[in-house]
Amino acid sequence: MAVSKTSVLLILLSIPYLGFSQENLSEDIQPEYAVSQYPSDSAEAWLSKMATAVRTLNYSISFMVLKPGVDSQPYLWRHGIAEDGTEMEQLNLLNGPGREVVRMGHKVSYFEPNVPPYSLQSSTVNGPFPSELFYQPEKLFASYEFVLVGRSRVAGRAAQQIRVISKDKSRFGLNLWLDQESGLLLKLNMVNLEGQPLEQIQVVAIQVTEKPDPFFARIDLPMLPDILVMRGQQDNPPRWKINYLPTGMRISKQDTHRLPMTGEVVDYILLTDGLVDVSIYLQPMASAKASQDLIGRHESNTILTRQMGEVNVTVVGKIPAVTADAILKSIQFVQ
Repeated sequence: MAVSKTSVLLILLSIPYLGFSQENLSEDIQPEYAVSQYPSDSAEAWLSKMATAVRTLNYSISFMVLKPGVDSQPYLWRHGIAEDGTEMEQLNLLNGPGREVVRMGHKVSYFEPNVPPYSLQSSTVNGPFPSELFYQPEKLFASYEFVLVGRSRVAGRAAQQIRVISKDKSRFGLNLWLDQESGLLLKLNMVNLEGQPLEQIQVVAIQVTEKPDPFFARIDLPMLPDILVMRGQQDNPPRWKINYLPTGMRISKQDTHRLPMTGEVVDYILLTDGLVDVSIYLQPMASAKASQDLIGRHESNTILTRQMGEVNVTVVGKIPAVTADAILKSIQFVQ
């Protein structure tokens, strides 16, 4: 099917971030579960150590995000615990016009180019790393296998490598390197089904300190933007049913989106397994025409578009093309 490249571009422009799962986690996260519940030489114990470290340590981390076809993106990530126990966090994109996120407790403030500052209520920031892996890795154990590989040296520090493999082989794999001393992430590689690298997060400097970074003491809390009150979605019955989902993947959101520039309304479905997100757009066509399918890649994301009757369906996510195809073929109109 000959699908207009402009249509695909408009769909991509409507997606704020195509990456690892950024689904908001529960505000009552309890990461301080005992590492001893798992054997000390297990991948699960290491992931528990990482989840506890991410939430409880004071640290500053400089890291790079490397994706195919784009310049490397340098970030600064700071985390601290205030005297009253409040978690504080900053994530700063250092190149270009910049993008900064500041979290104070459950208030997350976003400062982006050409967008008025705003705040959301959340216990995590929206960044390039997989939130559920960092904060609640045990939720991924039903969908992925975690295998200890060996030890090496990353960013000048001793590191433990862990391989992450989807149990039904329907998603890309990950290789993690965790700091042997603190448990914090030092390196993350996403690889395709053949083991070839697709995307990388590489720490270049890490500092764990007794006290929070002085940056947090300079934050003027009253000056942070107010928390946005999100309008509730209308409780309409779903128009579409998905008959195939990879193991552990679920429908996280199902609503309608209005595309920028054209103003066209499309049905939208967000799938997640807690590690990666998959976006599905269903757009009515004024006139259906027999043509070729469109399949391609945008950075690390697979993009598959196909005409189904009078509707254009586009699937976008960090998944193999065969998985995107299986999901798309399983979509069924129910009303």
